[in-house]
Amino acid sequence: MSTMNFFQRLSVPAKPDLGLLFLRLAGAFMLLYVHGLPKLMHYSTELAHIDDPMHLGRSLTLWLALLAEIACPLLIAAGILTRLACLPIIFLLLVSMLAVHPDWSIAEGQFGWLLLIIFGSIALAGPGRYSLSKGKTA
Repeated sequence: MSTMNFFQRLSVPAKPDLGLLFLRLAGAFMLLYVHGLPKLMHYSTELAHIDDPMHLGRSLTLWLALLAEIACPLLIAAGILTRLACLPIIFLLLVSMLAVHPDWSIAEGQFGWLLLIIFGSIALAGPGRYSLSKGKTA
């Protein structure tokens, strides 16, 4: 492909639905792989060390974290109840960044803030055309 052909392809109309699909899949994978699955696989260790900033008890706090870090990303990746599924993740991230780790610098908390940006964007934009949900997507 020539350089001119490459730049012509960049000027074609944007594909926001593909962008939303990529954002959903990439964000869901990162949250699930980095946080959700390790918590599930090492449940008893996580239970002994999890912070409980809302004073709900460690067990309930861990179960709520698992909901937000496993069930919600799977729903988001599939495009099912996407906006609703973003809310527990956003809440979890805000509690984590503001209550559990308020002393972290932007650099130390950058993964959490980036996840907040990703799921906040999905919550605002909706799943896009490429989702399993029926009905209006935006």
